[in-house]
Amino acid sequence: MIRTRPALFSPLLLLLALLLALLLALLVAQPCAAASKPREGFAPSLPAAPQAKAADGAIFNAALGYAGLVEGRRARAVGDPLTIVLVENFTSAKTAAGKTQKSGAFNIVPPTAGPLSFLDPNALKASGGSSFNGQGNASQTSTLGGTLSVTIAEVRSNGTALVKGEKRLLLSQGQEWVQFSGIVRLGDLDGDNSVTSARVADAHIEYTGSGSIGRASREGWLSKFFSAITPF
Repeated sequence: MIRTRPALFSPLLLLLALLLALLLALLVAQPCAAASKPREGFAPSLPAAPQAKAADGAIFNAALGYAGLVEGRRARAVGDPLTIVLVENFTSAKTAAGKTQKSGAFNIVPPTAGPLSFLDPNALKASGGSSFNGQGNASQTSTLGGTLSVTIAEVRSNGTALVKGEKRLLLSQGQEWVQFSGIVRLGDLDGDNSVTSARVADAHIEYTGSGSIGRASREGWLSKFFSAITPF
C-alpha cells in the first residue's frame, strides 16, 4: 500500500495568502471613499417652545420674539441664525539643508638606511574622506472662501455661543457639503448677524463631497495595495 504525504503549501501560495491578508487589512483600514456621506450632528437647532404665560390680563409677552430697542434683531438665542464668512487662508513653507565633510591622511616615512630602507614611502601613505549633502523643501497653501449660515445651538453665560450648521449641494455629478461648528462671541456679530471664521474659536470646518468626479480624483484600491507593499 502506497501512502502519499499531504501536499504542503508552495512558497507561491503562501505569498499569495500573505498578499490577500494585507489587501483585506488595507481595505478595512481605508474604507471606500465613494460610500462617504455627511457626518451627523450638524442639523439646525430649533428654539425652545415658549412657555405658556399665566393669565394676568396683559397682552404683552416677552417670550414671543421680543427684541429690545438697543439689541435690535441680533442673534442671541438658541435657534437664531447667523452667517459665517469663511476667510481661511493658510500658507506654510519649510526648508531644511544639511552638509557634512570629513577627510584624513596618514603618512609614514621609512629610514633611508638600515634594515627598513627597502620600504617604499608611497606604499605607507593612506588617506580617507567622507561627505554628505542633502536638502529638502516643502510648501503648502490652502484657501477657503464663501459664506455659510448656521444656527445657535447653545448660549453660555460668558457671552459666547456654540454654533453649528451645514450646507448640502446636490449637483449633476455628485453631492458636496460644507459642515461648520465653533464658538462665537455674540458681541462680535455685525449688524447683519455675520462674523468671519477667523474670529470663531475651536472652529471645525469640513468641505468634501462624493460622486463620479470625486471618485476619479482618488487613488484606486489596487493602486493603494501595491503602494503599501512596494519596497521602493
